[in-house]
Amino acid sequence: MDFRGVISKRFAKNFLPLPALPKFRLGQTLPDFELPAVGQRAPVKLSHYRHKAVVVLVFTRIFTEKQYCPFCYPHILSMGEAYGQFEQRGAEVLMITSTTMPQSKLIQQDLGLGMPLLVDPHCASFRQYGTGQALGAPLPAQFVIDRSGKLTFQHLFSFAHRNASSERLLWAVHNASR
Repeated sequence: MDFRGVISKRFAKNFLPLPALPKFRLGQTLPDFELPAVGQRAPVKLSHYRHKAVVVLVFTRIFTEKQYCPFCYPHILSMGEAYGQFEQRGAEVLMITSTTMPQSKLIQQDLGLGMPLLVDPHCASFRQYGTGQALGAPLPAQFVIDRSGKLTFQHLFSFAHRNASSERLLWAVHNASR
């Protein structure tokens, strides 16, 4: 295993455990953010999708381009495999990582991710959405937002329920599309 790059300023800033805290109520309009995305010139704004698509925000936990969270790695692969199903339902999946742009480019390439991979090495969006943190990286979380920008589903990490499965998120997209 290659642990180079794991210990960094980001690791130190996210080392102390902070639990995930639900900051939003179902039906609440979620705050906008703007982040660069791998392979895209213009940054991605959450508000760009309003009135266009249901959005699935997938905050994921990756330490470096070579070190993945053991709970998140299979989830990332599952979301990548199900991406076409989300698109067929009129939804966009935005995966957000706290790795740097160079690391994120390698991750997207190595895993063959078709969905947009947004890059937030300062973890501002993770904090904005209350995902929590532990042992060097922010915790994972998933949110489904309807076309009007309102929260219809949220899942915050816990050891009992680590990530909402792609099947569960497809169900949430179906309900948000009604």
